[in-house]
Amino acid sequence: MLTRGCAGAGPAITPARFAVWFAELGVILALAGAALIVLAYLVQTWMVFPTYLVRGTSSELPVGSSRFTIPTPDGERLAVVRLPAADRRGGSRPLVIGFGGNAWNAEAMALLLHRVIPDHDVVAAHYRGYRPSSGRPSAAKIMADALTVHDHIADPRGVIAVGFSIGSGIAAYLAATRSLAGLVLVTPFDSLASLARHHYPWAPVRLLRHRIETAQMFRRVAAPTAVITAEHDAIVPASRSQPVTEAARHLVYRDVVRGAGHNDLYDTAQFAAAMRQAIDRVEATVS
Repeated sequence: MLTRGCAGAGPAITPARFAVWFAELGVILALAGAALIVLAYLVQTWMVFPTYLVRGTSSELPVGSSRFTIPTPDGERLAVVRLPAADRRGGSRPLVIGFGGNAWNAEAMALLLHRVIPDHDVVAAHYRGYRPSSGRPSAAKIMADALTVHDHIADPRGVIAVGFSIGSGIAAYLAATRSLAGLVLVTPFDSLASLARHHYPWAPVRLLRHRIETAQMFRRVAAPTAVITAEHDAIVPASRSQPVTEAARHLVYRDVVRGAGHNDLYDTAQFAAAMRQAIDRVEATVS
């Protein structure tokens, strides 16, 4: 008797075989997820401090500018630029120290401040690991470097720290540790861990080696403070900047730049006006 069949047909998919296949798929996905987490852990410094994105120094500095280096206690050297005020009032106004975002060139950031607030001397240091500064970047080291730079250039007129994005955390740490004339934070986040959790909900944030707790440090800042954010900021959303504002002990100015995002904020006239207003409010409070 002949039986009918299908040539080349494989074994039937039984419930037991399906269970084995499903278990194998689960193992593969688990291994892939673990590999992704390990990779994220290994490259986190590269992600938080992308030194490869930052260009070298600029040759187009205002007349009277200077470049110099400051040694750190652990043997590294920080490259620093100082831009003089463009008018005579700068001789009596506080010195401004700027702290840029994680992909900013310090000189470009100093030039931005010089353009927006030309009546102040401006100082900015390239973060360690960012050419031409030496060393390897880390949140703890860069915050410690902020103290080194401040103590080296401390000015009798007083110092106002201005921080942009991740630099807001560095500026807040400086203001919480040293007595400053004022503090201006632009697009700050409350915590680097909270921001990482917002963008990478799948990643175990407890493995984050770099900690910047801006809101927590902010509660120790006695200096008059201004906060500027962008209405459509997708990098630091309002949910992450609002806790910083709420933590302020001495908030003298607050503004939201309408229609702007995290990176195009600085090209707007409203930002320039907000920055000038922030500095003026801070100085008026001190005097």
